[in-house]
Amino acid sequence: MVLLSHFPEVTLDQGPFFIPKDLRVQPLKGAPPVELGKAGIMASDCEPALNQAESRNPTLERYLGALREAKNDSEQFAALLLVTKAVKAGDIDAKTRRRIFDAVGFTFPNRLLTTKEAPDGCPDHVLRALGVALLACFCSDPELAAHPQVLNKIPILSTFLTARGDPDDAARRSMVDDTYQCLTAVAGTPRGPRHLIAGGTVSALCQAYLGHGYGFDQALALLVGLLAAAETQCWKEAEPDLLAVLRGLSEDFQKAEDASKFELCQLLPLFLPPTTVPSECLRDLQAGLARILGSKLSSWQRNPALKLAARLAHACGSDWIPAGSSGSKFLALLVNLACVEVRLALEETGTEVKEDVVTACYALMELGIQECTRCEQSLLKEPQKVQLVSIMKEAIGAVIHYLQQVGPEKQKEPFVFASVRILGAWLAEETSSLRKEVCQLLPFLVRYAKTLYEEAEEANDLSQQVATLAISPTTPGPTWPGDALRLLLPGWCHLTVEDGPREILIKEGAPSLLCKYFLQQWELTSPGHDTSVLPDSVEIGLQTCCHIFLNLVVTAPGLIKRDACFTSLMNTLMASLPSLVQQQGRLLLAANVATLGLLMARLLSTSPALQGTPASRGFFAAAILFLSQSHVARATPGSEQAVLALSPDYEGVWADLQELWFLGMQAFTGCVPLLPWLAPAALRSRWPQELLQLLGSVSPNSVKPEMVAAYQGVLVELARANRLCREAMRLQAGEETASHYRMAALEQCLAEP
Repeated sequence: MVLLSHFPEVTLDQGPFFIPKDLRVQPLKGAPPVELGKAGIMASDCEPALNQAESRNPTLERYLGALREAKNDSEQFAALLLVTKAVKAGDIDAKTRRRIFDAVGFTFPNRLLTTKEAPDGCPDHVLRALGVALLACFCSDPELAAHPQVLNKIPILSTFLTARGDPDDAARRSMVDDTYQCLTAVAGTPRGPRHLIAGGTVSALCQAYLGHGYGFDQALALLVGLLAAAETQCWKEAEPDLLAVLRGLSEDFQKAEDASKFELCQLLPLFLPPTTVPSECLRDLQAGLARILGSKLSSWQRNPALKLAARLAHACGSDWIPAGSSGSKFLALLVNLACVEVRLALEETGTEVKEDVVTACYALMELGIQECTRCEQSLLKEPQKVQLVSIMKEAIGAVIHYLQQVGPEKQKEPFVFASVRILGAWLAEETSSLRKEVCQLLPFLVRYAKTLYEEAEEANDLSQQVATLAISPTTPGPTWPGDALRLLLPGWCHLTVEDGPREILIKEGAPSLLCKYFLQQWELTSPGHDTSVLPDSVEIGLQTCCHIFLNLVVTAPGLIKRDACFTSLMNTLMASLPSLVQQQGRLLLAANVATLGLLMARLLSTSPALQGTPASRGFFAAAILFLSQSHVARATPGSEQAVLALSPDYEGVWADLQELWFLGMQAFTGCVPLLPWLAPAALRSRWPQELLQLLGSVSPNSVKPEMVAAYQGVLVELARANRLCREAMRLQAGEETASHYRMAALEQCLAEP
């Protein structure tokens, strides 16, 4: 490679050319000296204009010819300086700029960037600066900015951002500016952010910003752009460096006393990691927000602070708020401000709604709802909860008022989705207040949920748009489910208990919609799908659907008998339970499915599907397995007799499971006289024999009265329904066991022939 330090003296047109110390050249007689910007050809010399330079500038044409015909680096260097003189800032269009590139190519800039020796008296970074300036000029063409020869320079360019040197050196400053121009141009190409991240640019930008050297503000601006474009990849490649920037920004935010704190409010959400936020950052952010929101502010000052608080609530719940009096006052202030903002935005008809701000306020209201309903370790005291519930009730009233005005043309807008979400969060905890308004809105909610269900992909897209609106700079977190119906399930579960709301839901077709939704969601948990990657919200949604159906079975049995969708649901339950009860960690869902199926079987007992078909036999065998495995005999130290205890699999979930278990036992008991084949099937499973054996092996004092009643109900119905069952129970000392547990009905039944 020919090094620039070995350039010979050459003759170009008229006059000798060499590299003097001040990088000046006398190109032509009568022409003023040409100076190479500050450290080379400035990128600004290549800004596009509207005229066509090649038709107006014959001098440029001559110099481009010299550039193409240059035989060595010295001639190319000289011709390049002449082109710089001929092309003044703004006197070049895209076509001419491309012709300059065609004449220069990438070889010369490549050697400039990698040359380690410089001419005598020339600082070694000047040649690199010239190479960067050339690249910056080329990168003003988007096509060249995406060129592989530019992309493979990303690691070299990134090192220039953190290179040490005299901070007052104009040449170094120029090189830094051109480097940022190159990287920014690359970031603007479709695949540019990915290449920058892979090339180590994120770490280099973080270090450049933290060093607070020349151009550190440009480093922060480019970091913001990369995080907005590819947040996950940025954090994956440079988490330690990004956390260091977050610490610096958080500390600056906490200390700021001027208008910069409002600018930081807008920047900080982008720098919150997808994983855990460092505790010291949370302290600084909370302290800074407390000072801002505790002051009298205009809306342009307050709104960014509310959005930052919403982002923290979305990422950390209430963990970023300190315990104690100061924390409870701060949380109350946050929720109060959010509710006021929501009312101001939604109650006044004709007012333009700042949707991003109101959506952020919705997130803060959700935080308030969670804290007001938390029984243990809540940040709020009881009087504060009462006050906030009253304030939030008024804000929810404004949300209902807004939704009542929504026409069909707006139903697919992200802000409507966000408004339905906050209403769903409120109804999940509180349905007694605003009952009239909620009932009036129910037809809209059913239609809205049905519309989004039928267009599931758009519903998911809406969820992402809502997240982008205010809460998260890129993708939604786990608290933003991808369909509207899932948001409404908990509230509908409460409402189906009440006569008025239940009748409205039935009239509007909600049960049929819920059946379709349940079957669709159930498909996601089928053996053909990887259930390990499913979000918890899918299984929780299925359980909530089961609770709604249980309410309908109890309160509207006629609906279950006449609506064909429940026959389809029953078939799915029968087909699914046998495999479900065998799966680890899904006992609670199995309990819901088993209990719902047993209760529906009583109402649909005349259905052909329940007349001893393989599916019905498989279902009841699985239900018996669920009911029979809940308790075991457990030895106790110092006692000759064992006690009745929960089996290990049931212990951790019994608090949520026991009501379903007792209801399932009662439902099974009711099915026995309706399905003649069921008692012999139960006998073949040996459940009645094993149940009597279990009761005979434990101390009667260890069996609670409600357990005795549940066991007696099943045994009595089996004994009454089938002679062979009675004989098997007698052989298992059934009469003696019935006497020990004072099961008079069972004792009497077994005494009969």
